[in-house]
Amino acid sequence: MKPLTMIAAINDAFKVEMRQDPSVVVFGEDVGVEGGVFRATADLQKEFGEERCFDSPLAESAIAGSAMGMAIAGLRPIIEMQFSGFAWPAFDQVINHISRIRNRSRGTLTAPMVIRMPYGGGIRALEHHSESMEAIWGHIPGLKVVIPSTPYDAKGLLIAAIRDEDPVVFMEPKRVYRAFKQEVPEDAYTLPIGKARVLHTGEQLTLLSYGAQMKEASAAAAILKKEGYSVELIDLRTIFPYDKETILESVRKTGRFLVVHEGPQTFGVASELISAVTTEAFLHLEAPPSRLTGADTIFPLCRGEHHYMISTERIVAEAKNIINYAI
Repeated sequence: MKPLTMIAAINDAFKVEMRQDPSVVVFGEDVGVEGGVFRATADLQKEFGEERCFDSPLAESAIAGSAMGMAIAGLRPIIEMQFSGFAWPAFDQVINHISRIRNRSRGTLTAPMVIRMPYGGGIRALEHHSESMEAIWGHIPGLKVVIPSTPYDAKGLLIAAIRDEDPVVFMEPKRVYRAFKQEVPEDAYTLPIGKARVLHTGEQLTLLSYGAQMKEASAAAAILKKEGYSVELIDLRTIFPYDKETILESVRKTGRFLVVHEGPQTFGVASELISAVTTEAFLHLEAPPSRLTGADTIFPLCRGEHHYMISTERIVAEAKNIINYAI
């Protein structure tokens, strides 16, 4: 075990898998010589050569399309969209080809590839660098969408994504790239895609978040505990397929549900989770499920981003409203 930041854990996952599997290749804009904007791919080209880690043209559609060809031919490509807001030129390839190849070929072809992208706000960047559009990717049949919140999860989930036989969109909350370190095993390990993590058990409220917002959710849960409230805290980890069973089990126990995420509210991840809870755990609810999300607007410029992000104080206040709800 060694203490790593999330960005270092991601880099370590690359090295572990590339050493043991020669079919793994990494490419994208500036990922080779420079090691990526955030240095996620630092030193990969030095160790594995230009054939397995290389720079691409500034053409996201070509990056994604080339990766699909490599994947169905037997390689396991990992491509980087420099920022999530730059991924939309590749959307045609992803939604029309990459996500459909297993179905289109009646299972004879698969696309075992990973589409990485830094996402989210909180680093004082511009709008195309700060948006949280995970719900769009999660809406596409044939894709898996993963969002880690810790260095340990990042390495285990990324290795699982690389080994998966289907395409995985791996969204990395850049606000926590270097925010803290965590003990991470040096050897390869995987975490199951589609399985949430219960960080703290509780009896009065199920509080769920993922990605960078886990920081504020965890802080809110700690404050509520000090004030005598009992909160069950869940890290979703995977947007699709999401862990419905763990969520329902928790809500049937607590009777209350609060979802927190950065992405816009309308048609967001919280909407799907709340729909599942009201449909399958309705008789256990003691208060209406609630959500704290980003606004239905373009992500603001850096001077206003603190108005967009969900603060710990807002989570604490909403949690108390739900717990103290009375008909």
